[in-house]
Amino acid sequence: MGFLSVLSMAHRWVTERAGSGDTVIDATAGNGVDTLFLAQTVGRGGAVFAFDVQEAALERTKRRLADSAAAESLAPVTLLRAGHERMSELIPASLHGYVRAVMFNLGYLPGTDETLITVPETTLPALEAALGLLAPGGVLTAVLYPGHAGGDTEAAAVERWASALPGSRAQTVVYRFSQKRSAPFVIAVEKR
Repeated sequence: MGFLSVLSMAHRWVTERAGSGDTVIDATAGNGVDTLFLAQTVGRGGAVFAFDVQEAALERTKRRLADSAAAESLAPVTLLRAGHERMSELIPASLHGYVRAVMFNLGYLPGTDETLITVPETTLPALEAALGLLAPGGVLTAVLYPGHAGGDTEAAAVERWASALPGSRAQTVVYRFSQKRSAPFVIAVEKR
């Protein structure tokens, strides 16, 4: 049978903490996989905000949402062409402290310029912003890709950030396949 993939594990953790009517965030829209998952998870009564700096990512996400067989039952999605480090500024103040999940899928957008990657200089402030936006019991997931150029540096920085969080603020977990050190892995942070 095998273990869940890192993306499936991230989805599982979100499903356990977010549901119908909740507000959730996709910090890196990319191909729209997580955005669609979040829109399905919180349904028509919920709200999804999806960030990406690349117009191609937002177009792919928009297409994925429109092509979904369950399009009419999805939560409304607000697509924001902005870096995820601007989350606190762009999410309405009335939602701060009420977000149930924030998902990050770091690295680069497949099929485009592989040198355009997420970097610790913006990712770490985005993680802090996401933690501040979460409701108590809400979850932040970050899928990390140490196998591409620059990915190992970002993965190590995110892991240091999560490890340094005080237990009174959050609980953290790492899910990885130990025999494959360059394989993707996921870190989850549950806000206290």
